[in-house]
Amino acid sequence: MSDNDHENDHQTHSIDIEQDGREQDYELEDTENIKNNPGLLDTASKNPYVLFIACFSSIGGLLFGYDQGVVSGILTMESFAVQFPRIYTDPDVKGWFVSTFVLCALIGSLSNARIADRYGRSVSMIVAVFIFVIGSSMQAFALRPLMLFAGRGIAGISVGMLTVVVPVYMAEIAPPAIRGALVVLQQLSITVGILISFWMDFFTNNIGGTRCFPDIPYSNGDSFDPYTDVSDDGECMQSQWSWRLPFALQMLPAVILAIGMMVLPESPRWLLMSGQDELAKETLAAIRRLHVDDEAVSAELASVKADLLATHELNQARRQQGLRNRGLLSRSIRPRVVLGSSVMILSQFMGINALIYYAPAIFASLGLQSASLLATGVYGIVNFLSTFIALVTIDHVGRRPLLIAGAFGCGISLLIVAFVVRLLDAGYHPFPFIGALAIYLYDVNFSYSWAPVGWVLPSEIFPIEIRSRAVAVTTSSAWISNFIVGLITPTLLANAKYFTYIIFAFMCAVAAVFTIYVVPETKGKTLEEMDIVFQTRDPL
Repeated sequence: MSDNDHENDHQTHSIDIEQDGREQDYELEDTENIKNNPGLLDTASKNPYVLFIACFSSIGGLLFGYDQGVVSGILTMESFAVQFPRIYTDPDVKGWFVSTFVLCALIGSLSNARIADRYGRSVSMIVAVFIFVIGSSMQAFALRPLMLFAGRGIAGISVGMLTVVVPVYMAEIAPPAIRGALVVLQQLSITVGILISFWMDFFTNNIGGTRCFPDIPYSNGDSFDPYTDVSDDGECMQSQWSWRLPFALQMLPAVILAIGMMVLPESPRWLLMSGQDELAKETLAAIRRLHVDDEAVSAELASVKADLLATHELNQARRQQGLRNRGLLSRSIRPRVVLGSSVMILSQFMGINALIYYAPAIFASLGLQSASLLATGVYGIVNFLSTFIALVTIDHVGRRPLLIAGAFGCGISLLIVAFVVRLLDAGYHPFPFIGALAIYLYDVNFSYSWAPVGWVLPSEIFPIEIRSRAVAVTTSSAWISNFIVGLITPTLLANAKYFTYIIFAFMCAVAAVFTIYVVPETKGKTLEEMDIVFQTRDPL
């Protein structure tokens, strides 16, 4: 990837900022007041509209979390096993089934930047939802593996698109003092989706009964084999709606998101970038709940316009010297791309999605075979509640302390899980709840740290003219890592067993060291101040 590959999809409009016949440099005069804002609750009480917009757009995260989490329970259902026996029994095929969604999400994340920059953040979300509905319907009504895999892939493309544009949209509408908390809503919504999917699986698993053939004992004593543990007529008692219904219901929030984005405001920063200055001013005033001529609105717009003007002049100077516009590999941007991508990659290799995708199997391996879906449902509750810690602390404590504490907490928890699994392999049977509690402790630590901050940092560290493309790159690194983890985890759990958790714990240690020595603090900074945070400028 080079600067040549990343020219703007459309010509950026020249931005004139004039007062008394001459150009002026504008800054937010009340920056310090903004940074000292008491936080989310105080700001939201004064302006609930901006919180509503962020919450509504975060439905895109709910779709991601739901489709990600719903598979873990479906893969344990006997009616699904009868319909798709190879996916159920073959760890490699199971890994590819899970990872198809992730691999196609990578494609979606890379493709959506152009749509978001050319047509706007709202339009790109609506397009993504249309694609999501197609993929979800194919999964819900699949009769053959090919249709199921295709639906999984199409839904993945949509979710990849949403994971790029939703955090960008949130960051661009948010006041600086609560930007972190508002973008955390994306992660909170993901946990809501996971929570709903886990409990949906738990309840729909009982449609028609939890067993396909309750009168036929399992051939290996403790798990269903769709090739041998079947009756001659092949009629499964458990209804196919036990797994089709969870796939189908995810279309409802998708449609709600599409309808809402047709009426909610576009990003004022994107409107400025596309030359729609008057509409940007009106939109920002509406979002901030201020009069269109209020000084605070004018100051915020002027700050963004000054940043765009500086970028425009820099690019003109670069073109005069035969250089391309500032791109992802330019001197001031390259460290940020590396930082954002590294945070995303490390968050995946710390093991979170291995637990989400295969939670019932993991709890079963800890001695909770009969209650694996129930334990998974509790995991979803812990995941959801723990994210609130980040929601109320990220703009006060900062990004770095959360990342460091979370990495150490996750690592210690995984070592405890590894110890419990090792004892079970050796024939000892400690109380199963010790391993389960360690899993929940891991979830708490990850949910207040790497899960939300992984979305916050990339959405706020890049300049506006390349923000969508840069977030697409950092998000794609997460999807690549997610794909690898989803693909290898079934094989690791089957063969490496306890050593699987030691590998993930080691990555937690790497993440802690990386944060201490590399990650800067961005708390309280405006989006236009990130050049100062990274202390980098591009030479002309």
